[in-house]
Amino acid sequence: MARGKKIAFQGVPGAYSHLACSAVLPEAQTLACSSFSEMILSVQQGKADFAMVPVENSTAGRVADIHHILPESGLYIICEHYQPVEHKLLAIKGARLEDITEVHSHEQGLAQCRKSLEKLGIKPVIHADTAGAAKDIALLGDPNVGAIASALAADIYGLDILGADILDSNTNTTRFLIMAPKPHMPANTSLPAITTLIFEVRSVPAVLYKALGGFATNGINLTKIESYMKDGSMQAAQFYIDCEGHVQSEAMVRALEELRFYCKDEGVQILGTYPASPSRRIAG
Repeated sequence: MARGKKIAFQGVPGAYSHLACSAVLPEAQTLACSSFSEMILSVQQGKADFAMVPVENSTAGRVADIHHILPESGLYIICEHYQPVEHKLLAIKGARLEDITEVHSHEQGLAQCRKSLEKLGIKPVIHADTAGAAKDIALLGDPNVGAIASALAADIYGLDILGADILDSNTNTTRFLIMAPKPHMPANTSLPAITTLIFEVRSVPAVLYKALGGFATNGINLTKIESYMKDGSMQAAQFYIDCEGHVQSEAMVRALEELRFYCKDEGVQILGTYPASPSRRIAG
């Protein structure tokens, strides 16, 4: 499937999105993009076959702006991936841990290593992203300046790993969605699957309660529900949900029929049905 294909990600080489690409599609070429919009556009224009889209992190929460980008992209979710975030303390070749006086990384990366940095007496310096920090300290060449980034970034930029256990907690994980121009639903409707959709309800009393009732009565578990404002308006809200089940299963068909009754015309948009990650079953 991946041979000869290209997958786009947001960030510079060595970013955790890049690491996720290598984990999911190790034979595919990767395309680094400067923004989420550029990443999506690269797939829309055929420059890439897939997009690796981060949607939420177990520590930092949901990724800003992604829920606005997804429904407007015209792309479909075909897979999900849970990528462990394993921060490393990186430095130029020959530097020692006791030499490091400051480290550069993304704000979240620094926050996730705050206790370890305080214990080591190292000053945190905010950078735009983790892999970019690794790239910059490699160019700087200062043995007193380190970076918090991935092991992949260390390999790419020729850096040493000084601290393998710099992360305060070992449970930090980012969930990614792999998106493509066409849907690719599992053929077997009975296998564990996730359906992601966005909907906009009509303005009637208790409408959200009624709209979601079909999922409850048909035994469908909602694993995620979020609301956000549409088109900058304070009046029109949309809802994003992940639910367990295949969109073509009998239970899901009945649930969606009831949902559509309470939604505006064309108010339900299916973003994809895809295999449930084994990480969900492990977590459960």
